[in-house]
Amino acid sequence: MPRTALKQYYKTMTIPCYPDFTPMARELKPEMHPHLSLTPDGVSEYTFSNLYLFRNRYTYRVSRLPNQALVLSGERDGKQFFMTPCASPGRDITEDLFRTHDYWKGIPESLVQANRADWDAWGIEIAEDRDNFDYLYLRTDLAELAGKKYHKKRNLVHAFTNAYSHSEAAFSERHIPDAMAVLERWRQDKGSDGDYAATREALDLFGTLKLKGVIYYVDGNPVGWCLGESLARGRMFAIHFEKAIDEYKGIYQFMNQAFAARLPGYYTYINREQDLGDEGLRQAKMTYRPAGFVRKYIGKKTS
Repeated sequence: MPRTALKQYYKTMTIPCYPDFTPMARELKPEMHPHLSLTPDGVSEYTFSNLYLFRNRYTYRVSRLPNQALVLSGERDGKQFFMTPCASPGRDITEDLFRTHDYWKGIPESLVQANRADWDAWGIEIAEDRDNFDYLYLRTDLAELAGKKYHKKRNLVHAFTNAYSHSEAAFSERHIPDAMAVLERWRQDKGSDGDYAATREALDLFGTLKLKGVIYYVDGNPVGWCLGESLARGRMFAIHFEKAIDEYKGIYQFMNQAFAARLPGYYTYINREQDLGDEGLRQAKMTYRPAGFVRKYIGKKTS
């Protein structure tokens, strides 16, 4: 880019340079998305959509480092944390961040491998954050459900397809009212909000955020849907939201298999995000035999 054009580009930036931060806003997408889309690990949190939709839960703010990489600041359970999705800050900035934050969250494995020796020397203790590992599945495994290990899953899928007259459609804006109806029913049946607020906003902003997904019907009535997006430079697809009406036996197993079968073949993996330490959810995710994990780490200053 010519120098004059580069200067003009920097003038249009709205993300401040560190140490200043600004709250997450829709207007930041053109600046954030190019950086986030090139991250290689496939951390499910590191998409603009995910960060924006959960901005209120974590009070996300964003800043720009001297190398143009991003640093995010957040809060959870009264603790301040920072995240560096794209690159490791230098020593001075890292130590400065630890002066105002309790820990370093969501560190991708590629950054740990490249920088661990330096971080050890800086007095930063790095530990696996198992509760936040993303579950990775081979797309072909979920689409085919082949072999003895998937026998129960196949039975539930067959039970659904044999019991109900079903159809599916690529999600578009015209499906939003039907998806909202499923979401409201899901909330009612669950008896708590869970991620209701973020899910509803994802539907409201479906066109803006450019999410992709599928909606499912039984006898013409909406019964389930899922939305997500591409990660890891197109190697994997992350499912951010998946909602269904439980009274249809096998609905979630059917959706899981049908969506994987519909995905283009260039996706090697499906990322079904983390279990957040919920033992029931962990067991359910493990029954699908993950091919691996997107490992994430936590850093704490010890000296």
